[in-house]
Amino acid sequence: MATATGAQLLVRMLKAEGVKHLFTLSGLHIAPIYAACVEEGISLVDTRHEQAAAHAADATARLSRGIGVCAVTAGPGVTDALTGIANAYAANSPVLLLGGAAPSFNAGKGSLQEMEQVDLFTRITKWSDRVPSPDRVPTYLAKAFRTMLTGRPGPVFLEVPWDVLSNGVEEGECPLPTAYRTRARQPGDPAFVSRAAQLLAGAERPAIVAGSSIHWDDAAAQLSELAERSGAAVYLNGAGRGSLAADHPHFFSHSRKDALAEADVVLIVGTPLDFRLGYGAGIAETAKIVQVDNDAAEIGRNRAVDVGIAGDSRSVLEQLVAAIPPRRKGGSWLRQLRELEQAKAERQAAYERSDQVPIHHFRLAKDLAAVARAAGDSMFVADGGNWVAIAAKVIGLRKPGRWLDPGPLGCLGVGAPFAIASKLLHPDRPVFVIQGDGSFGFNGMDFDTALRFKLPMVVVVGNDASWGQIRLPQLELFGPEKSPATQLVATRYDLVVEALGGHGEHVTEPARIRPALERALASGKVACVNVILDPEAPAASGAQGYAI
Repeated sequence: MATATGAQLLVRMLKAEGVKHLFTLSGLHIAPIYAACVEEGISLVDTRHEQAAAHAADATARLSRGIGVCAVTAGPGVTDALTGIANAYAANSPVLLLGGAAPSFNAGKGSLQEMEQVDLFTRITKWSDRVPSPDRVPTYLAKAFRTMLTGRPGPVFLEVPWDVLSNGVEEGECPLPTAYRTRARQPGDPAFVSRAAQLLAGAERPAIVAGSSIHWDDAAAQLSELAERSGAAVYLNGAGRGSLAADHPHFFSHSRKDALAEADVVLIVGTPLDFRLGYGAGIAETAKIVQVDNDAAEIGRNRAVDVGIAGDSRSVLEQLVAAIPPRRKGGSWLRQLRELEQAKAERQAAYERSDQVPIHHFRLAKDLAAVARAAGDSMFVADGGNWVAIAAKVIGLRKPGRWLDPGPLGCLGVGAPFAIASKLLHPDRPVFVIQGDGSFGFNGMDFDTALRFKLPMVVVVGNDASWGQIRLPQLELFGPEKSPATQLVATRYDLVVEALGGHGEHVTEPARIRPALERALASGKVACVNVILDPEAPAASGAQGYAI
């Protein structure tokens, strides 16, 4: 009877789940996984840091609405990946981290890179465990997939010792499990949906805040239909960005604070009432709040809600659409918000046209948006502070799944790895990395990975020679004499990328931004456009922000 190693069983389970890429950084502890991937046709993408491997798996999960997988060697390989897994956990991203380990029979003897690994992940994964033997590999993988994708998605860590991967078992004794998880949707309780529908139908100033679950549940069409039926203004965050096109009559982006302060009914869908929404404190005290989430434990956190519905976004929005009679389009509420948005956009446009030197963040964002729009169905990866925040105010998205940022953990260093995953999954889409100069230092060497795998992208470094989002409020709070550790220098990041084999552009004048971006895009390489920005511009234009 044929035999299979634990690694072969593991990789066959990955293939059956639809995994096409495995992100990794080499280590002998996990070499059996590599050999099995070659046998099964799963592509290995080797990064320059394990954190980047975890981030790339995270982006793969988000963009595919499936799972992302990374494998790292024991000890420091596992600890290096930990931050990426913590970020995936905060963003509800189903990432499987496979961690190598010394042979089980050497446990406790002081093996190379031996350390306790499983306990490290118990608070930042949905499940963390050690696979005990080769014959248990299929059932452990089945549980991992089921756990990652059931309810609120999230990561899993599995430790796989050398002997578990290397030893063989008879294939007939451990067949690969099938039908190990349900794909059923989770509609809301009809009575609670009815109460929510009554509130929305009777609202004069309804607002909807929709987050990442709109993307995960593929609910963009349902969100649009509900907005039109209810007459609600819609604000998007997280992976929900792009779920309504920038020119959709119910989409708003610059008036959320004002709308939530005046709304009489607010529907929160698939996003927590965390720091991004002021913990719910910015919603009018008299407003009725409806919250929809696939995790009932999230409902009512930080702010009491009038109707809480546990369910997936797509199903619940479909239920609400069916229960709400259509109202006349337009109305004074939407006109009021649109006028407010237009006034703010006019004030912002003055900065977008600025010819000042050093360059204004808003001018760079405007030119980037124009070049990306002309390039076609562009993707944006956001990795930075003030430069990212300002770019987000300018760039208009037309489709969901075209904006990737770290998520609520605010983890820097996602730029190169997120972009790598984006190009692997969608090679025909232009990818633009909105890259802070500080965040470049985390995983900038993984632009080498992109070059090795021939994955072209344009990296737009907003270079203000500082940790600007920290330094500006730090100066206000403590003064210049007590504000150390936040200044950098105007490093030539373009030359760094050139040294790796890519294309570089250095821009110091506004008129040169667009030609440099166009040359970078046309290069067909990893291209870095290093733009020198005014470090004072965010504060001077009222675009400075911070959270603690």
